[in-house]
Amino acid sequence: MGARQGLLPGIALLLAGCVVGPDYEAPDYSVPDEWRAAVVEELEDEDAPLQMWWTELQDTVLTDLIQRAELANLNLQAAVSRVAEARARRGIAKGGFYPDIFLGGAYSYQKVGEKGVQGIAGGGGDGEGDGDEASPLADPFSSWVFGLDLTWELDLFGRVRRTVESATASLQASVEDYRDVLVTLYAETASAYVDVRTFQQRLSFARQNVQAQEESLELTRDRYLAGLTSVLDVAQAEQNLATTRSLIPTLEIGLEASLNRLAVLLAQTPGSLHEELGIAQPIPEPTEAVAVGIPADLLRRRPDIRRAERELAAQTARIGVATADLYPSFSIGGSVGMEALDITDLGSAGTGFFSIFPSFNWPIFTAGKIRNRVRVEEARTEQALVFYEQTVLVALEEVQDAIVAYAQETIRRDRLTEAVDASQRAVDLVRTQYLSGLTNFQNVLDSQRSLFNQQDLLAESEGLVVQNLILLNRSLGGGWQVSGDAALQARASREGEE
Repeated sequence: MGARQGLLPGIALLLAGCVVGPDYEAPDYSVPDEWRAAVVEELEDEDAPLQMWWTELQDTVLTDLIQRAELANLNLQAAVSRVAEARARRGIAKGGFYPDIFLGGAYSYQKVGEKGVQGIAGGGGDGEGDGDEASPLADPFSSWVFGLDLTWELDLFGRVRRTVESATASLQASVEDYRDVLVTLYAETASAYVDVRTFQQRLSFARQNVQAQEESLELTRDRYLAGLTSVLDVAQAEQNLATTRSLIPTLEIGLEASLNRLAVLLAQTPGSLHEELGIAQPIPEPTEAVAVGIPADLLRRRPDIRRAERELAAQTARIGVATADLYPSFSIGGSVGMEALDITDLGSAGTGFFSIFPSFNWPIFTAGKIRNRVRVEEARTEQALVFYEQTVLVALEEVQDAIVAYAQETIRRDRLTEAVDASQRAVDLVRTQYLSGLTNFQNVLDSQRSLFNQQDLLAESEGLVVQNLILLNRSLGGGWQVSGDAALQARASREGEE
């Protein structure tokens, strides 16, 4: 009894085996304690909604477009499908823990020629009548076989466990890839929408100036006909008007491209949003506050960093998969079934059979192929670590640049607002002076050109402020939450029902 009690734990330990290869440890990458930009304190607001940052722009049209993009965007659908693929691959890997059992059956029908049988049974006899009497061995006969075959490789050195570990990390990486696509989609949709409103604002300023310059041209013609000015003033007014008009087609091209880009993001045909967004609306007003946080938050927040870390984990496990090939593999095979000459006899006494055949295989000489495969996986793991570190650095760079760009463009917008106000006053004053004969027409042209230039720069800057805010939220990884992976949860639910 004592020997048996000692044997059972030993068998259990043998079946549990060991797991070869390195155990994964998440990289401890150090990041700065705070952002370098001095404007961070002015921007920081812990209550700002980083997960749904676009709601701070208070534009219902934009919110609706983002919701539609999440439901229809093709890149996001492809990302969901990649998650489903990774989940299925993990299922394949987990199947290695269990034996493969096959149910099979066979039927055979045989008939041997009489002469062939006689030649064997009669030993080549010497009488002419030797072949006249049919041998019973020449009668046709059937054979029926039905049973189960089993093969099972024992995971003594952790090949299957490391494979499952790698597949699980790859699945998690695909989920982070989905979230990264989601973050990018939100930002690109908002960016395209802001481009639409920016081009509409610039076109509005251009048309206002065309109208003002048409009035100036009409005024100079009347004054010329009255003999109060020269034909030079008329020619200069015509040149100024034509120059302003020439800018409108360029702005129309930009507006068209932005509308088409937005339509593609919503998985619609280019041109389908022109009627819906054709009426000009103001550029969304950004808030000054952003949930900037600290650099360490990026490691937990940015989906691309999280994906790179999971890819590193998956690659580390592949070292163990390759290392397991250096050790012997043990497997158990067997079969159980029934065999009879008549199908009605299957299951009766004497028709059953079974077999079991344990085996092992140990590659004792492979000319270094296995060890070199291990070295390949180790080198790939080093590459994955470097890629992770590079991803963190790029993320820090993007946030730092976006903080400065947003803060500085806000200052530039405020200065341009002041410049537009001053230019408008200058246009009104110089027009009055021109009509009074106190200044020449060149000053009128210069003030009009300056006003249009400042208005166009202001509209462009107002758009850039929002664009930089979008970029900042994107670089911070804003736009996703674990409970918000609706597309993934719906897909997983459907697969579970199936």
